[in-house]
Amino acid sequence: MTREENYFKAIRFDYPEWIPISVRIMPATWAKYREALEEIVLQHPVIFGDYEKGNIDFDGFEGTYREGEHTDAWGCVWKNVSPGLEGVVVKCPLTRREDVHTFQPPNEHTGLPHGFMFMRLYYLRGFEELMIDFAEEPPELQILIDKVLGYNLNELDLLLEENPALIVLGDDLGNQDSLPIHPQKWIKYLKPCYARLFAKCHQKGSLVYLHSDGHILEIIPALIECGVDVLNPQVGANGIDNLARIAKGKIAIDLDLDRQHFPFWTLSQIEEHIHEAVEKLSLPQGGLLLIAEVAPDVPLKSIAAICEYLEKYKSSI
Repeated sequence: MTREENYFKAIRFDYPEWIPISVRIMPATWAKYREALEEIVLQHPVIFGDYEKGNIDFDGFEGTYREGEHTDAWGCVWKNVSPGLEGVVVKCPLTRREDVHTFQPPNEHTGLPHGFMFMRLYYLRGFEELMIDFAEEPPELQILIDKVLGYNLNELDLLLEENPALIVLGDDLGNQDSLPIHPQKWIKYLKPCYARLFAKCHQKGSLVYLHSDGHILEIIPALIECGVDVLNPQVGANGIDNLARIAKGKIAIDLDLDRQHFPFWTLSQIEEHIHEAVEKLSLPQGGLLLIAEVAPDVPLKSIAAICEYLEKYKSSI
């Protein structure tokens, strides 16, 4: 069975041969460790595939990972003072609520990058202003949501022309230990957006993968109702037991292992964490995937251990 075949068996609950595993290395991590990190990658083809020495430009930062300021197609100004880590929006084009009425989405195609829906709203309005909008519920809130959703639906149509088996989306919906807005406000204003986007994917025969950082427990049932097929939640913000209770067996979980603790854990603690995730979330029929993101504050020996333990436990179905 190929890696791709096994992956789709896992997300379809069709009895994969192993738990799909992956490691995401941030650009800043490559820039810090360089050839030493490359040696680890070369030792783990099960995770990294047919990587060859020199495949990565250690200092090749693009988009929001590059240093300095740049303005995106929506008029949002991004700033990055630490190249290789993602920047932040520092100037929002719609800080005045009345400007929503005349605002138009870009004429150019941007696809559906990370932060395509909820995050785009506060990129445009500013986080505090958007939170006030959700509290006061002025008509401009729905107007802005409709404009962003309309653009996203058109961009999704273009992506679906290629008939992909899987559409991968990313939108961080949670804070560290709570949602930024009340779950009922999310259900009222945002659930219809994701439901329409996911339904369009399913109509074209594509499965839906949603990455979402932060605490999202209260809206996971709503995301399941929207039709998400694979959810990529952070274990640190949600908890293994909570995710098992709410989502196990209902949707595939690509578990974002606890990257907030990776810089501080011993190697044995890393192993215990991966083992616990497999023990509590895996099923014989599938539904579990594991992903580890490593930032530059994770020691090199810990990155090597993460790779080793993922390979060790991937067959524990």
